[in-house]
Amino acid sequence: MTSTAQAPKSGAGTAHPDHLGHVIFIAAAAAMGGFLFGYDSSVINGAVEAIRDRYDVGSAALAQVIAIALIGCAVGAATAGRIADRIGRIRCMQIAAVLFTISAVGSALPFALWDLAFWRVVGGFAIGMASVIGPAYIAEVAPPAYRGRLGSFQQAAIVVGIAISQLVNWGLLNAAGGDQRGELMGLEAWQVMLGVMVVPAVLYGLLSFAIPESPRFLISVGKHERAREILTEVEGRNVDLDARVAEIEHGMKSEHKSSFKDLLGGSFFFKPIVWIGIGLSVFQQFVGINVAFYYSSTLWQSVGVDPADSFFYSFTTSIINIVGTVIAMIFVDRVGRKPLALIGSVGMVIGLALEAWAFSFDLVDGKLPATQGWIALIAAHVFVLFFALSWGVVVWVFLGEMFPNKIRAAALGVAAAAQWIANWAITASFPSLADWNLSGTYVIYTVFAALSIPFVLKYVKETKGKALEEMG
Repeated sequence: MTSTAQAPKSGAGTAHPDHLGHVIFIAAAAAMGGFLFGYDSSVINGAVEAIRDRYDVGSAALAQVIAIALIGCAVGAATAGRIADRIGRIRCMQIAAVLFTISAVGSALPFALWDLAFWRVVGGFAIGMASVIGPAYIAEVAPPAYRGRLGSFQQAAIVVGIAISQLVNWGLLNAAGGDQRGELMGLEAWQVMLGVMVVPAVLYGLLSFAIPESPRFLISVGKHERAREILTEVEGRNVDLDARVAEIEHGMKSEHKSSFKDLLGGSFFFKPIVWIGIGLSVFQQFVGINVAFYYSSTLWQSVGVDPADSFFYSFTTSIINIVGTVIAMIFVDRVGRKPLALIGSVGMVIGLALEAWAFSFDLVDGKLPATQGWIALIAAHVFVLFFALSWGVVVWVFLGEMFPNKIRAAALGVAAAAQWIANWAITASFPSLADWNLSGTYVIYTVFAALSIPFVLKYVKETKGKALEEMG
């Protein structure tokens, strides 16, 4: 329940920091966790075939090594909030940076397949922490007037991280003569690909020492003077600091701590609105988007594309992902969430259906026929573009807005967990499905993209322009 007492007005809503560049630096440093999220998620793309060859494993075992990081992601995301509330946002970032570093070194120097899988889980835990702590910290430090734009740094950093990982993989593969197992710096090329993440991981850790703790956390542990200093630093000298601290304290006291039992009700265990959130999360993953980032180089090689070219195509796909994300950021508040989702679904159906058609042709001398090969390549980029400009961004916006205040935190947690589970299901199943029938696999993804259209039309309500208090 919300308290009826009103905190004094501080003027923070219209305040402008004295040094905006410094505030941008703080947000960018925090978003470095998002960069590592994207980088670590997709860097494995460059090592899939080499791991298969070195350890002589089948598709099912290989898929588990690739997908097992997602188990760590789920645990990291579930625990990051509590860790941050106990020891602070900055300490949480530093723990994630250490885990990213350990994971990079361990993954680059594995003894066997089992310990490679273990280091993947460690990296996944760091990804899960970064996925929670980055947006939360930026929201708490950003001046209200700039919160939306600075908050978008996290998603932008994720897609840039994906693109850079593909570019690095491509460069290292060329340096190794086009052989994923070719020698580089005394290691095989794929090991160097996984180890390079040490650089951004260490940078993330160093940057965490250069940015301030969240004023909200400092107030929660009674460090009011330090909180005032940081509020002056990020919101400017014209803010009434006493009133601002009172606003934050008032907001913290009036928050309802939602629990799992608040979500129960209705005919099918959860309340209908929770099922809609779960549905959005599942559809976002079941169109097969992560196949494009975890397995794209393997996919292109399986239809006869040269390894170096396959890595280059993976990089161009990542650039398209960035372009689509920028389009979504520009139009999500202008066009609305629901229209963007529908436009994206239609575009994804077209792209996926064309891929399914192209992959249905028999290989000639180990390659797709020229026409089908080009159509498959173009269709893959069309699919990623339409996903990025719609479901890639819109689902997270919906999940942050659509739930009533009373259940928002708990419902968002359940929907996010559903997303990690769906992500794992697609990632773990793709190699075996592709071995069975690559075209049929893309037909399955096409069906889910098509089903997302009536789901959005019937069940999802537009949240554009509505106050969070209006959601019910």
